[in-house]
Amino acid sequence: MSVLQQPDKREAFATLSRFRAEFYECLSGRGDALFELSDALLCTDGPVKTLVDLALAPEHRRGHGALYGGLNRGHIDVERLRRAVAGVPLPRAADGRLVLAADVSPWLRPDAGTCPDRAFCHTYGRGEGKHQMVPGWPYSVVAALETGRTSWTAVLDAVRLEPGADVAAVTTVQIREVVERLVAAGQWGDGDPEILVVLDAGYDAPRIAHLLGDLPVQILGRLRSDRVMRRPTPPRVHDPKGGRPPKHGGEFVFGTPATWGAEQAVTVTDTRLYGKATAQAWDQLHPRLTRRAAWLGHDGPLPIIEGTVVRLVVEKLPSGGANKPVWLWWSRTGATADDVDRCWQSFLRRFDL
Repeated sequence: MSVLQQPDKREAFATLSRFRAEFYECLSGRGDALFELSDALLCTDGPVKTLVDLALAPEHRRGHGALYGGLNRGHIDVERLRRAVAGVPLPRAADGRLVLAADVSPWLRPDAGTCPDRAFCHTYGRGEGKHQMVPGWPYSVVAALETGRTSWTAVLDAVRLEPGADVAAVTTVQIREVVERLVAAGQWGDGDPEILVVLDAGYDAPRIAHLLGDLPVQILGRLRSDRVMRRPTPPRVHDPKGGRPPKHGGEFVFGTPATWGAEQAVTVTDTRLYGKATAQAWDQLHPRLTRRAAWLGHDGPLPIIEGTVVRLVVEKLPSGGANKPVWLWWSRTGATADDVDRCWQSFLRRFDL
């Protein structure tokens, strides 16, 4: 947690002291060794490559034997620690809204052949065509985002994904538990703006929005540029030929501008890094679901999950690459210009992870 940008430094350090005391209480086994090990990890200059280096840090006042003893025989009350993290002051948007982001971050273990439950993790190499699949442990991370460009993110939860796990199902359960802890800690109450959860293209945003429909959250997810959405169900009219009335409206093909029609809202913003950013929004669009994959065992008729599709185009990229449009899906309808700007600006903050 960061206390440097808070105006009241005395209250900020008091908050940090209370969190450190609660963190110490969460260490139910070998607490002193683990607490000093955590301080050494945070205060050591540069990356930590070996545990012996931590034993030499001034913050670690015990021998290296206590370090290994704390790691091998120590115990952490994880649920209590999660509740403690949910209770610290969190960054908020300009309207007081909490903005969360979920992403998968791998801990690569290519040389640890005896480590259990390793999976192949997709990694980005330097240069074009350098993507690789490296064995490791993928972790699903949920964090609260800052409002501006920063290297600080308030990590709220991390769960290791088992090989072959349904990422959308695991993330849905994880987000639900995080939101419930935030509500219990008083971070959200009746009358507050709904919590915005930002996801990347690897998540099924409409499905997650449907599964979290009973929570005060909004889902904003990136979509692939080859997706096809459907418009609202047309009004039923009498057909002399009979037959079942249509369940979906016309197609909205991302790659075919002729199918887009008139926008719900359009915004143009001058940015420092991206030049002119133009966002277009189309209302009441939903994916056509089929009884395959995640919806194979769904009971009853398949739902119609309506939302707003946002197309973002920028004038340039800081890297000089091709500025392809970004497609987003927001789990609410009736978007205003302020809603559209909040959506794409919150999505850009997701890269802080």
